[in-house]
Amino acid sequence: MTQKHTYLIAILLVLGGWVQAQEQVLFENGTVSFLTSRNVYVKFASTKNLNVGDTLYLQQEQALIPVLVIANKSSSSTVCSPIGNIKLEVKDQVVAAIKKPEKKEKENDIPVAATTPDPTTSPINNDPIVKPIEDREEEEVLFKEKIKGRVSVASYNNLSNYRNLHRMRYAFSFRGYNLNDSRLSIESYVTFRHELNDSIRLNEALKVYALSAKYSFDKTTHLTFGRKINPKFSSMGAIDGLQFEKGFGNNFSIGAIAGTRPDLRDYGLNLDLLQYGAYASFSTAVPARFSQTTVGFIEQMNKGNTDRRFAYFQHSSTLAKNLNLFGSFEIDLYEKINEQINSQPRLTNLFASLRYRLSRSLRFSASYDNRRNIIYYESYRNFIDQLIEDETRQGLRFSFHHRPFKTISWGATTGVRFQKSQANPSRNLNGHLTFSRVPFIKARVSLRANFLQTDIIDSQIFGVRIHKPLIRNKLDAELFYRWVDYKYKIGDRVLHQNIAGANLSFRLQKNLSLHLFYEGIFDNNNQIYHRLNARIIKRF
Repeated sequence: MTQKHTYLIAILLVLGGWVQAQEQVLFENGTVSFLTSRNVYVKFASTKNLNVGDTLYLQQEQALIPVLVIANKSSSSTVCSPIGNIKLEVKDQVVAAIKKPEKKEKENDIPVAATTPDPTTSPINNDPIVKPIEDREEEEVLFKEKIKGRVSVASYNNLSNYRNLHRMRYAFSFRGYNLNDSRLSIESYVTFRHELNDSIRLNEALKVYALSAKYSFDKTTHLTFGRKINPKFSSMGAIDGLQFEKGFGNNFSIGAIAGTRPDLRDYGLNLDLLQYGAYASFSTAVPARFSQTTVGFIEQMNKGNTDRRFAYFQHSSTLAKNLNLFGSFEIDLYEKINEQINSQPRLTNLFASLRYRLSRSLRFSASYDNRRNIIYYESYRNFIDQLIEDETRQGLRFSFHHRPFKTISWGATTGVRFQKSQANPSRNLNGHLTFSRVPFIKARVSLRANFLQTDIIDSQIFGVRIHKPLIRNKLDAELFYRWVDYKYKIGDRVLHQNIAGANLSFRLQKNLSLHLFYEGIFDNNNQIYHRLNARIIKRF
């Protein structure tokens, strides 16, 4: 056989292999949609025929150059690891070569697994390239729509010997992340309440606790407009206006705020209370050693004049395994009270919390709080619960929780409030014992005791609460009783109360529920108070 015949046979074999490859290989075209320091995201019309481990190729001068390996995938996108030294850009076109599944002869036949052919012999498919949808980034990873919402209607009825009060409350909360798989997110929490048979004053009835829109330029750059609490400035409360944040890598970010503070009287918009500032935040990306620290400077004004200037610090971290720390404080740099200006640095609004989990059944916590008093624009607690909240929030507090057995747990919290002026100190001890499943009645039973001492009042409270599902996933019931004894130190007035009540929770549909509540308070002065609440909630 001559050399000429040898070349001819080789060419025929190559052409035969090419035809066979055409019959067995499919080509899926994709578009690079997003880049990070480690990964490349590629958008496909469908990833049904792609597998983790498949290679993606870049066309260069009629050759297919391997550039990516699929590490993970969703229904229409892949997360890939780069190979080689070729640098890809957003909008670059890549191709996946996969083996065509054989025809199924029977219904239960399993298709042939996809394989990657030799890129030097595989032709390039002439099908049109799949274009990215509005040049979006990887929506399954970054901009996937997620919506949560809740609408509720409630009535609150207080009946007593001297006054009856009937109120209605309507609430709407909504969190829409990446609406329509876009970069826009919306958050809102709005309530409207009024008394029946009484005139409605809009500024008192309407409360906007959150209402904001956020636009994400990319994974780390966001602009928010509206009323929102910044998690890196959480103790400042809601901010009305603009909030901007820009991240650099996975660890460092900077941000700025510009706007106003809500009005202290009715939580409405007050353009006289301007504020602006900037902050920097550093965080670690190691889950076992999470850490985030924020430092910022804020200027607050009142009718165009500087009212307060302060530095802000917030830190959260995992110090060691099962040991977590959170702390925040402010340092006042300028303050004007009653026309008196003070520029001496002063530590204010300090809060620190340390939590340690010794084992799955035992955990401890300690905290110190000297933040300013909280303003409640809405509260539905009874008198004794509100009293305990006001008198025990500030100061030093220790607690532990222990579950010695699967169905039994117990714990205690003790706290003390002290001030340099020795004004209004308090001591508090609270304990609980819970049986998660009591035999025979098959219910959860919790016993509680609380002891409180202040300069104004001494109190003792003992209570029991029983919770039992009556119809699984449909109807839950709860009964409670408390014996309350408190003594006013001024005037030696002693008051005894018996508090009893019940809760019923009906699950009418998957996302529709009805809640009924009753509480009766009976004291030694023949005063009787009844509280009846009904609330219907629709989630979506």
